[in-house]
Amino acid sequence: MKKRVVITGAAGFIGSHLSETLLDRDYEVIGIDNLLTGDTANLAHLVNRDFTFIKHDVTNYIYIEGPVDYVLHWASPASPIDYLELPIPTLKVGALGTHKALGLAKAKKATFVLASTSEVYGDPLEHPQKESYWGNVNPVGPRGVYDEAKRFAEAMTMAYHRYHGVDTKIVRIFNTYGPRMRLNDGRAVPAFMSQALRNEDVTVFGDGSQTRSFTYISDLVDGIIRLMLSKENDPINIGNPRELTIKEIAETIIAMTGSKSKVVYRPLPTDDPKVRKPDITRARTLLGFEPKVQLEEGLIQTIEYFRTKI
Repeated sequence: MKKRVVITGAAGFIGSHLSETLLDRDYEVIGIDNLLTGDTANLAHLVNRDFTFIKHDVTNYIYIEGPVDYVLHWASPASPIDYLELPIPTLKVGALGTHKALGLAKAKKATFVLASTSEVYGDPLEHPQKESYWGNVNPVGPRGVYDEAKRFAEAMTMAYHRYHGVDTKIVRIFNTYGPRMRLNDGRAVPAFMSQALRNEDVTVFGDGSQTRSFTYISDLVDGIIRLMLSKENDPINIGNPRELTIKEIAETIIAMTGSKSKVVYRPLPTDDPKVRKPDITRARTLLGFEPKVQLEEGLIQTIEYFRTKI
């Protein structure tokens, strides 16, 4: 019997790559998405495979017939543009959606994997960020709807682990990029690429000195699956510790696209983190995880995809 995996948010950027890779590894995949920010085009190439798509809002009860071995909870708006436009759905999927997905895992005696985020660290006062760091988050700021939704989701996941004995995993995802990101996603890489490919001004918020660490999608998915199959229950950072300023990534993308764009500067949004770099010691030692794709190599793949969308 094939192992069966349920993925919420399956039509999103990361969810679709997870679905594809798990199918490649001979799992049966059931994808759930309400298509608020996801797109079935991301899953179109998975027809005629052992993949089932269910359009459903996971803040409501989730019914799946038959056995389930793993529940991967990826449903959530995930870019600042999305969660600032959709603050209440973001909070609801972090709270109610996590509750329903955990309920499914409990009922099916399945392993549960939560997509958490480096945003639980907020605008960090510790650098690089270790899993033991509790974060510096403004709960009433505009970004709080996403940060606190994920922090609550982590708390609920650990409660189900401790109280109900559910085998739970928490992956704290750092900035990830690759094909199937949306042009209007609002995050640095897709925003810079779509502007550069159109020869428009590339918009950098603040003075561009704030840092991010970018992970290619295939490396992230590898780390997630390693965690899914591990015995670890405490949160684990999955990311690439190579740190760049936002100005550097903008200039790199302009050069790699051969664009005529110039960098322009706009005011920094409220509570925008000044630094972001994962400490991946736990992922390395406990999961044998190591990012393999160099930034330039990943950007080439991503630019090729974006050229087809412009």
